[in-house]
Amino acid sequence: MHTLLYAHDAQAARAFFRDVLGLEFLDGGDGWLYFVLPPGELAFHPGPGIIAGREEGRAELFLMCRDVEATKRELEAKGVEFTEPVGDEGYGLLTRLKVPGFGELGLYEPRHPSPLPPFD
Repeated sequence: MHTLLYAHDAQAARAFFRDVLGLEFLDGGDGWLYFVLPPGELAFHPGPGIIAGREEGRAELFLMCRDVEATKRELEAKGVEFTEPVGDEGYGLLTRLKVPGFGELGLYEPRHPSPLPPFD
């Protein structure tokens, strides 16, 4: 998959993923960074997404971790601002964080079977 995130300040968002999250990247030149993503999973949740009065699909991106509380503390120490407390949704623990130049992303500790190999 090739995932696109449209940011109002792409340089700031790229710097966050590079410097704060420490994601490996390839430099395409002229400021274009292509981040190497770990294996992922895709799930379809029930419920409509209403966009412009029409029932449409809706997408969300969550960063996954093994321990959401520890990861939250680690990111807060780096200056990351969280917009929601950690909540238990049954299938996992969720919170949301601000990405400079972009908006919000979810941070997720899954509590369900996952096809992912062990990760840190």
